[in-house]
Amino acid sequence: MKSFLHRRNAVLSGGASHLVAVSVESEANGVSAEEIELEHGAAPSANPGPERIDAQAQAELSADDVTDEVTDIPDAGASPRPVSTLHAVPAVPAHLANRPVQLADGASFTALAATDELSTFRVFHCFDYSVTLLFHARTLSYFVAMHQDNALWHAFRAADLDSAGAVFHHLEEQATRLADGETRLAQLAAQNAVLTKQIEESEAHAERLRVDLQRHAEQEHRVSARQHQVRKDVAQLEAQRIAAQAQLNKAHRTIHQLSVTSNEGVPHLTGR
Repeated sequence: MKSFLHRRNAVLSGGASHLVAVSVESEANGVSAEEIELEHGAAPSANPGPERIDAQAQAELSADDVTDEVTDIPDAGASPRPVSTLHAVPAVPAHLANRPVQLADGASFTALAATDELSTFRVFHCFDYSVTLLFHARTLSYFVAMHQDNALWHAFRAADLDSAGAVFHHLEEQATRLADGETRLAQLAAQNAVLTKQIEESEAHAERLRVDLQRHAEQEHRVSARQHQVRKDVAQLEAQRIAAQAQLNKAHRTIHQLSVTSNEGVPHLTGR
């Protein structure tokens, strides 16, 4: 209201009248109607008339409604406020600009890796997971990438080797934890394969033992039958031997008797 009374006194003092539309934002920002008139090259109004005064009063009242604080609007003769110099906004946010490790764009990293400009410093493989520490000589920057099944998962960019090494170790531990299930799966699969092989070998050994036992039983049966036949044959031959021996003895007795009989016809000669 103070600035409104100041402008009203200035208007009533005389001069040519020139109406210029004044926005509420201009009044709220502290720019006076006289400054806008001077900026457009118009002279201050000498005889504004009631319409001019009403328009200015409505603009002033509207500005008082928009803002809670009432400030003094500078006079027409006051020097304009300096405009702040524009500065370029960094592409990386301020809270990330000073960090030694930043996220790398996946597409840009893939394109850079395809140009063979990255030197491999460290590689870690664990089943389907791999972590790689790479060095870009042209920009003196380091990249740490994590792949799963040959597909890029994470990519980080570091300004020094120590930071890149820390990220590499972190991803290495993460890959190891993620591969715990794969490790257990491989161990169980190997153990099951060994057990299956042992079962097959045990069953084959048992089958061989059954075959051996069956063969032994059959052999024993054959041996027993042979022994029975041998004993039968021995008894038969023994009977035949006894009969032959008896027949031989009979023949010997017959020969002896015949010999004695034949010798009886021989004269007995005495010695001279």
